[in-house]
Amino acid sequence: MTRATGPLAHALARGPVLLDGGLSNRLADQGCDLSGALWTGRVLAERPDQVESAHTAYVRAGAEVLITASYQVGDDPVLLERAVRVADAAARAAGHEVWVAASVGPYGAVLADGSEYRGRYGLDGAELAAFHRPRIEALLAAGPDVLALETVPDTDEAEALLGVLAGTGARAWLSYTVADGRTRAGQPLAEAFALAADAPEVIAVGVNCCDPADVLPALEAAASVTAKPLLAYPNDGSVWDAGTRTWHAPADPVPWPVEAWQAAGARLIGGCCRIGPPWIAGLRTALHRPPPV
Repeated sequence: MTRATGPLAHALARGPVLLDGGLSNRLADQGCDLSGALWTGRVLAERPDQVESAHTAYVRAGAEVLITASYQVGDDPVLLERAVRVADAAARAAGHEVWVAASVGPYGAVLADGSEYRGRYGLDGAELAAFHRPRIEALLAAGPDVLALETVPDTDEAEALLGVLAGTGARAWLSYTVADGRTRAGQPLAEAFALAADAPEVIAVGVNCCDPADVLPALEAAASVTAKPLLAYPNDGSVWDAGTRTWHAPADPVPWPVEAWQAAGARLIGGCCRIGPPWIAGLRTALHRPPPV
C-alpha cells in the first residue's frame, strides 16, 4: 500500500493512528545543520533529500502520519510546496497507509526566539490572519491530507487560524502547546478547545510540544467541551532555551501513560521534539498498530 486512500478523519473514527516524531532531532542525528532562523526549513531548502530520509525513518518505525518541514518556513511558496512534496514521496514509498499533515506553525516560530512558548505577540487577530492566510493557501495548493495547526500558544492565534480556515473545506487539527493546565499565554484550556468544537474543518484537537505530564489534564479539558477525536504528541519533557538554542532535558524521564491518554479520547498519538524513530516504534507496539512492511 502507498499513500493513504481515505480521509484521516475516517481512520480516527476506527481507532488510534500513529504520528511521527520530532523532525529536528532526526535531521540532527543525520548530521544536518539546523542553525539559522529557518531551522528544519534550512535543510528543506538545501538538502530536501535529507528531509525525505528523515520522514522515511519514521515510516519504517511505523508512523502513519508524516508532519511536513514547513513549521518555520514562513510564507515562501516554493519551500511550502516542497515540504508537502517531500513528505508525499516518503508516504508513497511506504508499505503501509500514510497520511501527510502540512505543518502550520505559529507566528512565534518564524521569530526564532521561542515566542511560541509564550504567545501574546502584540498582533491583533487581523494581523495574525494576514500572516497565516498565504501560508495556508500555499500548503493547501500542494495537496496534503490535512493541515497541522500546531504548537499554538494562545486563543488569539487559534481564533485567527480558524477564521482563515472557515469555509475552505480544508481539514485540519488544532494543537496547543500548554503548561500547568493552561495555554502558554495563560488561558483556560476548556475555553481554548471550545473555539474549535463547532468548526467543521477541524477533525481533532489536542496538544503537542509540551511536557508529557501536561497531556492528560489537557485531554480531559478538551473532552469536557468537544466530542472530536483528541491528539497528543508531547516532547520528552525538555525545556527549550531560545538564547542558546538548546534543550534542557529533565533529570528523570517523564512517563507516558498512553493507555490513560486513549481512555481520555486520544486517537492521534506520536511525539514532538526529541522523540525519535525508536520511541515511535515503541508507541506502535503500545497502540497495537500493525508492524510496518
